[in-house]
Amino acid sequence: MEEQVSRIYGIHALEEALNAEMSIAKVFAQSNQQHPKVKALLNECAKQGATISYVPMEKLQKLAKGRNHQGIVANIAPVSFVSLETMIANATSNEKAPLFLLLDQISDVRNFGAIIRSAVAAGVNGIVIQKKGGAPVNADAVKTSAGTLFKIPICKVDHIKDALFHFQAEGIPIIAATEKGDQSVYDTDLKGGFALIMGSEGKGINPSVLKMVDTQVHIPIAEEVDSLNVAVASAVILFEAQRQRLA
Repeated sequence: MEEQVSRIYGIHALEEALNAEMSIAKVFAQSNQQHPKVKALLNECAKQGATISYVPMEKLQKLAKGRNHQGIVANIAPVSFVSLETMIANATSNEKAPLFLLLDQISDVRNFGAIIRSAVAAGVNGIVIQKKGGAPVNADAVKTSAGTLFKIPICKVDHIKDALFHFQAEGIPIIAATEKGDQSVYDTDLKGGFALIMGSEGKGINPSVLKMVDTQVHIPIAEEVDSLNVAVASAVILFEAQRQRLA
């Protein structure tokens, strides 16, 4: 299954796309480009068959539509999605405890991208999102994830509960992050394989989804603060899992 990502913006996003062996169709670069790193990236794109077009800054600004492009705009091939069966099978094919992240209608693309970046850094095996209600997997997501969108398997399901049923059938525990969780994430054993659910910025995790989870955890925070941004909360929990596994 694929969703079109027509363009990416910036040097780092292009570098990550190349490292992930994505197919790049065309690159628009600022005229008289002299930056050694940019030149090397453009040469690599050309070797892979991409068309390189040198254009004035005005053209790049028009293509980027206000985004930070660093003198580079590229057309890339679609982002590929994997099936849930494939994602789980690949993650459980070795002795390392699998770690999955389920996003229940995270709609802000900046949060979505930041979560992906943290997930890749924390060694998450795959991300599950809903087909509707979440942030689009588009060029903005590529940019805000700093290109790490290409480095992690992503699965789309009709509803998060569809994925939960599948994880339960595979014997993979499900942990939900919620302010009302009955135990601290720091008192929770995260060394074994599990799937973590993070809820939307405004509504949190759907109540019908919460009924299906095995454990609900919270992040202890100072009383002066009501809650954490979902991207920050995701990173806290994922890296707590990594810390426990490395201990």
